[in-house]
Amino acid sequence: MLTITRTQATNPDFLRLVSALNADLAQRDGADHAFYAQFNSSASLTQVVVAYIDGQAAACGAIKPLSTDCMEVKRMYTAPEHRSKGLASAVLTELEQWARELSYASCRLETGKRQPEAIQLYQKNGYRQIPNYGQYAGVENSVCFEKEL
Repeated sequence: MLTITRTQATNPDFLRLVSALNADLAQRDGADHAFYAQFNSSASLTQVVVAYIDGQAAACGAIKPLSTDCMEVKRMYTAPEHRSKGLASAVLTELEQWARELSYASCRLETGKRQPEAIQLYQKNGYRQIPNYGQYAGVENSVCFEKEL
């Protein structure tokens, strides 16, 4: 049974999933990992979602304010043994709903070209590619997306 919980970055299940995410990204990003890692601290996140399958933490994600009307999606991850079950879409949908409840008009995010499954996930969920924003402007490996809520 799928259960989605809204929580904060101090949640031990979220921290375990993010640790696995960081290890995965270190492999994928190689020499670029240090650049991206500086933007991925979880410490300040206050809108965090953890998805559980039969009580086991299986996926996570978070949002944080990017501007007065836009939230940034961060720390999206699904444990390998739980992939291809729709969990990432469920987490993303919950994050978008939370952003709407907080009166945000859109969500933006950055992912890497070395993460084709993430790109596919965002496109499948209605995100459109936009020019790289903020610290990702001019970064060749980054791909940025936005969705109006």
